[in-house]
Amino acid sequence: MKKFTLLFVLCAMVSMTACKETKKTDEEDPMAEGTDMEDDTAMDEPMAKELTINLEPKSDSGATGTVTFTEEDGKVKMTAVLEGLSEGTHAIHIHETADCSSPDGKSAGGHWNPTHEKHGKWGDPEGYHKGDIGNFEADASGNGTITMTTDEWCIGCDDATKNIVGKGIIVHQGTDDFVSQPSGDAGARVMCGGIIE
Repeated sequence: MKKFTLLFVLCAMVSMTACKETKKTDEEDPMAEGTDMEDDTAMDEPMAKELTINLEPKSDSGATGTVTFTEEDGKVKMTAVLEGLSEGTHAIHIHETADCSSPDGKSAGGHWNPTHEKHGKWGDPEGYHKGDIGNFEADASGNGTITMTTDEWCIGCDDATKNIVGKGIIVHQGTDDFVSQPSGDAGARVMCGGIIE
């Protein structure tokens, strides 16, 4: 009889312990059925910002194009795809304002130069404007592209020396000589687009 009672008590203890372990496992497992947990890892990754600007013809040029700015990991990549140009070398710059209302594009102001440097080729140790992008080639069909990436721009940040929003993109008829002040003697403005979010 003592053996039977001892066996019964032992079985009851094992059964209660197993129930407790099952309940504890269900409570501790965040992926157990019925829990409402979300995976926050995707939300922690910074999202890339992107703006695509349509350029309109100026100075009776008939030229058009798009410029796309993409900001990711603290750098902005610019890709311009342009058409309707004369064959040869053309300059492209960021200008002071997004105002493209005048027929000659001069309503966009001068080159964007928030750090008050002299005009020059991008990266020149003697100085350059934050808007001094440079030159590109248009082929015999009048098509041209230019791409650059920099950490000296941002899209909509609080740093006025880096924020390109509210500025304008201008494509010129001629070549930037990187010497003439204040704008490189690049000729007429043949395209204009405002960088607006």
